[in-house]
Amino acid sequence: MSIERRATALANLGNWFKTITPEEFSNLCKAAINQNNWFTKDNIQKAFNAWGEALTEEKIGHWIKGYNWSKNPRKVGLVLAGNIPLVGLHDVLSVIISGHKACVKYSSQDAVLMKAALQTLIDLEPELKSQLAEVDRLNDIEAVIATGSDNTARYFKHYFAKHPHIIRQNRVSVGLLNGEETTTDLQNLGLDIFTYYGLGCRNVAKIYCPKTFDLTQFIAAQDTHENVLSHHKYQNNYDYNKSVYLVNKEPHLDSGFFLMRESSELVSPISVVFYESYASEAELSLKLSAQQDKIQCMVAKDGWYEGSLPFGTAQCPELWDYADGVDTLEFLASL
Repeated sequence: MSIERRATALANLGNWFKTITPEEFSNLCKAAINQNNWFTKDNIQKAFNAWGEALTEEKIGHWIKGYNWSKNPRKVGLVLAGNIPLVGLHDVLSVIISGHKACVKYSSQDAVLMKAALQTLIDLEPELKSQLAEVDRLNDIEAVIATGSDNTARYFKHYFAKHPHIIRQNRVSVGLLNGEETTTDLQNLGLDIFTYYGLGCRNVAKIYCPKTFDLTQFIAAQDTHENVLSHHKYQNNYDYNKSVYLVNKEPHLDSGFFLMRESSELVSPISVVFYESYASEAELSLKLSAQQDKIQCMVAKDGWYEGSLPFGTAQCPELWDYADGVDTLEFLASL
């Protein structure tokens, strides 16, 4: 099958994300939420909207342009994450568009949505069925793309050392403030923090702010996101972390639905936003460079910091915004 035909199939899948019937969507949501209680109908809708916007003919054409595609299809093993809805779809579509066979090990936390999307893709283009296989173990594979925790990543690197591989581990994102933010800017930053309850690698877990920055201004602007507390699992995390800070007498700020704590660490618990101050942009650059291997993306007002995205856009990556900055298509084209 030509790459043009595969690209058309992906664009048709994008249209399905935008035109799925309310009844089919509702049934999918019920099954997915039953499998993973962190999922909600609103968050699944956000994921569908994001994929509907990403999988257009124009964007797919831009994404795949310029690669020299391998003429020898390989079996590529995929170990998918399941922390947010459809988080593993990009890897599967990357393998398919590149002409290889995706041997997919689904996450037990996001199998319902993933299987529905990929079955729809096959229904739209039946010839793609030969490029997809569901597997329990990655035995008969020739390359690997795996996502997991820091611990499982070490295991993957050892186990798949003899295969070409991309092994991803824990990363989070950061928000960069310079003191010129409006209330709307800070509310948009809240989208990067609270969408998907902070469970994704593109969620902001920490903010860097000038030493003179008034944190109460930031906290007040987040009131528009307080509905996250209505989710019982999020509230359990908030109550637990609040209790730990109180019992241990650790200094912190309490908004009523999220906590803030000053820390040089990068990865904060769910319901907690770490913060760290800086005296100059040069000092900020030093702090970020020390953590670059753990940062997925950076957000800032109008993208003022080099390499950063505008507030509110972290959860809407383009097809060419690769996890960990590793070009998945380049890797697949090299096989």
